[in-house]
Amino acid sequence: MGYACPVCEAPQADGEHLANHLAITAIMGREGHEEWLDEHAPEWEDSTRSELAEAVVEHVPETEFPQLFEDTTDGHGHGGQSGATLEQEMARQTAGRGRGDLTDETRDVLAEARELTEEMLDAGEETTGAPDEE
Repeated sequence: MGYACPVCEAPQADGEHLANHLAITAIMGREGHEEWLDEHAPEWEDSTRSELAEAVVEHVPETEFPQLFEDTTDGHGHGGQSGATLEQEMARQTAGRGRGDLTDETRDVLAEARELTEEMLDAGEETTGAPDEE
């Protein structure tokens, strides 16, 4: 079971993946995602991942997918085997066939997100000796 994006029908493993997909895709300016979030989760820009996940799954039915996402995610991981960061993976997917090239604005957004993520991880390591985990 999982969720299909209500805008583009991309399969997502769970509510947090769906929330991340919707938010990142909206930030990148893909048609329909920001409008959907504005309508169904108006506080989305100020929400945590788990808050946004709770809000979006209220409006999206669970969907059964034929396989457990291995075939739909192209080796997707969370920094595990592939070692790619979220931003690198999004850039790879965005630049993929049929997706068009990254705009300068999108490159700038991804660079800023990467920088903020690194700062957040560094701050977590300074206070606890390890990155924060949820």
